[in-house]
Amino acid sequence: MSETEGKTSMGMEPNVAGLLCYVLGWLSGLIFFLMEKENKFVRFHAMQSIVVFGAISIVFFILSLIFRPFTYGALVVGGMINGLLGVLTLILWIILMVQAYQGKKFKLPWAGNFAEKQAG
Repeated sequence: MSETEGKTSMGMEPNVAGLLCYVLGWLSGLIFFLMEKENKFVRFHAMQSIVVFGAISIVFFILSLIFRPFTYGALVVGGMINGLLGVLTLILWIILMVQAYQGKKFKLPWAGNFAEKQAG
């Protein structure tokens, strides 16, 4: 039986659980990683969510410190960078949820390899 067949240890379909790993970013990934003990597909998507969206959250935090609105120029540049990063994050979020729901183990560079090792 493959990782996407049957139910998870939480009683969910693996593709639905994989999608839900991304819904609240790193937070939902953490919840599913801690709760799902058996299904490697779900654990992979949970860990990838933690790594990817955790890193993005840290980047947003650092950018907010760098581009504090001391001047109008900093506000404009920071707003443009945050806006672009926000759009790219939204696109990535949708892609990851769709791929997980389709039962695919869509690995992002670096984060996917790390998540695969941690999933067990």
